[in-house]
Amino acid sequence: MKKIEKRAVMCLLLALILLAGLALFCVRFALDGGRWAGFAANRHLYNSQGQLAVGRVLDRDGDVLSWPGEDGSRHYYDNATVRKATLHAVGDRSGNIGTGALTAFADKLSGYNLLTGAYSPLGEGNDLYLTLDARYNYIAYEALGGKKGTVGVYDYTNGQILCMVSAPTFDPADPPNIQEGDDRYDGVYLNRFLSGTFIPGSIFKTVTLAAAIEHIPDLFQRRFTCTGSTDVGGEPIACPRAHGDMDIYGALANSCNGVFGQLAAELGADTLNEYVDKAGLTGSYKVSGIPTAKGSFDTGSTENQLGWAGVGQYNDLVDPCSMMVWMGAIANGGKAAVPQLILKTETPLGIPGSFYRKHQTKTLVEEDTARTLADMMANNVSQTYGSGRFPNMDLCAKSGTGEVGGGKAPNTWFAGFLRNADAPYAFVVLVEEGSNGSDTAGAVASKVLDAIVNGY
Repeated sequence: MKKIEKRAVMCLLLALILLAGLALFCVRFALDGGRWAGFAANRHLYNSQGQLAVGRVLDRDGDVLSWPGEDGSRHYYDNATVRKATLHAVGDRSGNIGTGALTAFADKLSGYNLLTGAYSPLGEGNDLYLTLDARYNYIAYEALGGKKGTVGVYDYTNGQILCMVSAPTFDPADPPNIQEGDDRYDGVYLNRFLSGTFIPGSIFKTVTLAAAIEHIPDLFQRRFTCTGSTDVGGEPIACPRAHGDMDIYGALANSCNGVFGQLAAELGADTLNEYVDKAGLTGSYKVSGIPTAKGSFDTGSTENQLGWAGVGQYNDLVDPCSMMVWMGAIANGGKAAVPQLILKTETPLGIPGSFYRKHQTKTLVEEDTARTLADMMANNVSQTYGSGRFPNMDLCAKSGTGEVGGGKAPNTWFAGFLRNADAPYAFVVLVEEGSNGSDTAGAVASKVLDAIVNGY
């Protein structure tokens, strides 16, 4: 009798394990079925060369950027510059670029759903519309002028990315034979906008300033004097030139390292860490399922290192997409939409294949602080960068120069947003080995924003 009872208990345990495994499989199937179906070894979806043989990729205006030919091989837009400018959004035939739609959104292009799997009545897959405008990418790529870097622009109210360019790039219709050590293609498979981290330089001062606004009561009554070098923790923090006497508005417009190094030291490491994390610069966003790179913030072990960290140097690293979202949050009263790359999908019969809804960030900055930061960044434009370079735009911006060392020229940044009601856009521009943020990266931003706001 006892033997029968033991066997019954064992059978019951095995049945429970089976049910638990089945439940786990069903959950995984619901969550990951599309990714499984989109695996490159699936010969129902991929040709013998490993190229996705179904689905079209289009921009927001309906321009077809990539489609399968009758033999299943991939074809691309007929303009070579557009192909290069949209490479990291569309992807290459070999699937080396993980953020490209042909790889990242293969399940959506296949027409996969839980009921029918990857079966498509016409065998053509889905049309996937990106939020991007290919023309804006073209203009941004041309504006970079052969430099390495990235450009991103998005609507901070709904999350749609209008422009996303990463360079270097190549023509996916005629890919080069890239040899190891060829500097022209250094990091070519990396989407610098979503997957790269870089020393931010002075655009990071907006975070230090947010902390100072909320923790230093007399900040706007203070006067600062810059002689070109400021003692912080017994060691100098240098500026490119002496800025003289100024208030905090002037310190931001002049991008005075000495002032912001002093503020960082006064605020302390714990406070700065709190504000950097709150700003979302050390976390990651899911951009239509693609995770962005996490930034890092190191306050160092000395007061001087903390000062340099507050300036945006030392070991600071930020992801351009996360910096763009931070700008969007300042523009939008503290929160912003999470960026997205997929506008919609449609079946060959024109039936919507998927629905996409807006997601919002947590509070990245308090509303009153955001309003003050926006006004100060608008002052930067009128006092330093020149409003005339940005016609018909209520622009708020901050430039930056990230010193990278190793004998290389610095990375230059220009980040900010528009307060135009009909153009609620935040942007970020990074030009590697540039000269000056407002000149090099600012010129790129000017061309792209002019096309978006004032037309082609």
